[in-house]
Amino acid sequence: MARRITVQEAAERTRNGGSALLVDVREADEWQAGHVPWAVHLPLSALGGPLPPDVAGRPLVLVCRSGNRSRQAAELLVAQGIEAVDVMDGMIEWARAGLPLVDVG
Repeated sequence: MARRITVQEAAERTRNGGSALLVDVREADEWQAGHVPWAVHLPLSALGGPLPPDVAGRPLVLVCRSGNRSRQAAELLVAQGIEAVDVMDGMIEWARAGLPLVDVG
């Protein structure tokens, strides 16, 4: 089972070239509505194949809107031997905590 972390922990581990890569697993329309500035977009629907080179080989911190899809994604990746954790309560909690967001829509 994949470990779950708080939004504060996720920010600490991924911001400013942190030890892990923040991966947003929401779909494109959700990403466009607002996302973490340093996150990489890789929808859950695209996780069936090999990871892109910029993602492969790094510890991953996965986030979605509420934590459900990121938990699924983390479980899928951990089962493949990839180091991945899930952000509890997702982007809802990220925004509530006042952490950085960018709106591209």
